[in-house]
Amino acid sequence: MIRFGLLGCGRIAKRHSDLLGGNHIEGASLVAVCDPIRARADAVAGKFGVAAHYDMDEFLARKDIDAVAVLTPSGLHPAHVIACAKAGKHTVVEKPMALRLQDADDMIRACDQAGVKMFIVKQNRFNVPVVKAREALDAGRFGKLILGTVRVRWCRDQAYYDQDDWRGTWAYDGGVLTNQASHHVDMLEWFFGDVVSVHARAATALANIETEDTAVATLKFRNGALGIIEATTAARPTDLEGSLSILGEKGTVEISGFAVNQIRHWRFVDELPSDKDVVEKFSVNPPNVYGFGHQAYYHHVVDCLENQRAALVDGLEGRKSLELISALYESIETGEEVALRFTPRLSRLGASAPSRRLQKG
Repeated sequence: MIRFGLLGCGRIAKRHSDLLGGNHIEGASLVAVCDPIRARADAVAGKFGVAAHYDMDEFLARKDIDAVAVLTPSGLHPAHVIACAKAGKHTVVEKPMALRLQDADDMIRACDQAGVKMFIVKQNRFNVPVVKAREALDAGRFGKLILGTVRVRWCRDQAYYDQDDWRGTWAYDGGVLTNQASHHVDMLEWFFGDVVSVHARAATALANIETEDTAVATLKFRNGALGIIEATTAARPTDLEGSLSILGEKGTVEISGFAVNQIRHWRFVDELPSDKDVVEKFSVNPPNVYGFGHQAYYHHVVDCLENQRAALVDGLEGRKSLELISALYESIETGEEVALRFTPRLSRLGASAPSRRLQKG
């Protein structure tokens, strides 16, 4: 049994606590939570009958915690993951793993030195339609990749950003590219491979925040394919979609829905009998009130810890996604095409030193 603690009891903690505290992950249990805002910690702890802590050091001193889900603001992830590593705890870190590449390197180094694992939450990789598309990619069914597109058209009004003072800030959160679209950016890179260069533009269209609520970008991949990112939280009055399109010389797949969880188009030049099954049986995630992606992800984490398997998204993989996002911000600041690999100069992401606040929404 892998015993988990939750560090941060804000908005995203509900999904993690429902899974771990509700005994929906075989081989895992929830034993304690921590948040400096007592009401938040007490609410989660009371719901599942576990211990509540308000001090991180006291929380990490517990001997009955094997792994910690770090659910604090993104700008605080580095300090909290490093503290967990020094305490000998494995970590499951919500996206993005950090806001600065140097911080990501420090996190990876701390976990390696402590001999603990770090898992970056990229739950959409476990969506059934995504798994099927990845199987087709690995089988070579797309042939030469031509164009990849992700679209995040979500609605986040001012009330959303006003829930916590860290939202939409450079130091703790970043904008739509870092927060809401980070899973989709990761998905594009996972399917199309290494990025050579990016060119991006952004605007703060509707929200009163430091960072962008709308961005577009073009990408050039090492394999010659091109990519497009469209991301906004300024869709009104409701969410529209979170989608991924994969176009190759031998086939096209489009996965849409709210969170890359529904096959909209599945066609290949060389059809297989199994294609009908994909459309009929695997085009949508199975109904699951607890969130299919996170549940499948935690099963993966437990399997990795129990059987010493490699994580699908470890620190190095998480850093790769962060480097791409950092390049997008560098391009936004300079107005120029930015080559990967690069050293950020003008990107404001993670710019100021964060304090030790914990709440995550």
